[in-house]
Amino acid sequence: MIDINREIEALDWSRAPKGLYEPIGYTLAAGGKRIRPTLALIASALLGGNEKDVLPAALALEVFHNFTLLHDDVMDKAEVRRGRPTVHVKWDENTAILSGDQMLIEAYKLLSDVPADKLPQVLKWFNEMATGICEGQQYDVDFEHQSQVTIDDYMMMIEKKTSVLLAYALKIGGYIAGASTAQLEALYQYGLHIGLAFQIQDDILDVYGDPKTFGKAIGGDICCNKKTLLLLTALETEDAESKAELLQWLSVTDRNEEKIAAVTALYNRLGVRKACEAVMETHTATALAQLDKLPQNSACEKLRELAEKLINRKS
Repeated sequence: MIDINREIEALDWSRAPKGLYEPIGYTLAAGGKRIRPTLALIASALLGGNEKDVLPAALALEVFHNFTLLHDDVMDKAEVRRGRPTVHVKWDENTAILSGDQMLIEAYKLLSDVPADKLPQVLKWFNEMATGICEGQQYDVDFEHQSQVTIDDYMMMIEKKTSVLLAYALKIGGYIAGASTAQLEALYQYGLHIGLAFQIQDDILDVYGDPKTFGKAIGGDICCNKKTLLLLTALETEDAESKAELLQWLSVTDRNEEKIAAVTALYNRLGVRKACEAVMETHTATALAQLDKLPQNSACEKLRELAEKLINRKS
């Protein structure tokens, strides 16, 4: 299989103006899991496709994903990403916004190299994916200011914000390789459910992860009262005393180590982590069941292995 890291490293960002392109190179050089382009390439291999045909879409997916991170970090006021200062911290917010905008353009430039007979459908799905992600991000922002958010609301939000990118990466890779309609649906559903499990694990790591391996400060979601599955599960408790204490802490809006410790202790008392891990495992099992509908080859086995790695990851 193509070495996706090498292909990303080969993208040339040594252009003028330096202030626009250097942050793009900085962002992509930070590494990351490269899950989205890898999924596109695996889907192609699964169906016996030509990986060079899929490569432009794989690269476009990774550049697009990183564009969203630049803007997310500005919106979340995040200071660290993948163990390094975020772009808006290293440079400034204007740079992060403009370089992010250019990354979006670069993603579409890369996408334009998809085989011509496949491009119209790929472009349609890419746009659906992009719209879903923006809608999910807006729901995420809206939820921070809404007192009533249900677990169903949360699951809808992360499906749009996180899962569709994985689902469409697989669907696009499979489509370019000539997958059938049934195979495309199985790939999409695998990606959708593994994406839900991935985001739930991300929420868990934000509270229980090790900052050295997680790549960013722990407790960020608690500090900004982000409506994660952990918080929403805790708020459903019938323990009136614990709920009252939790609501009191939600009134504290700054980064506060005491708040992080107190809310984490409440989660521990209410068994929130175990409950969220059970939901994550259910979605992982649903994802893995989709693989029975696909060719049983080494690429399919990679999807099984990837699912296990994602839910057991530490970063």
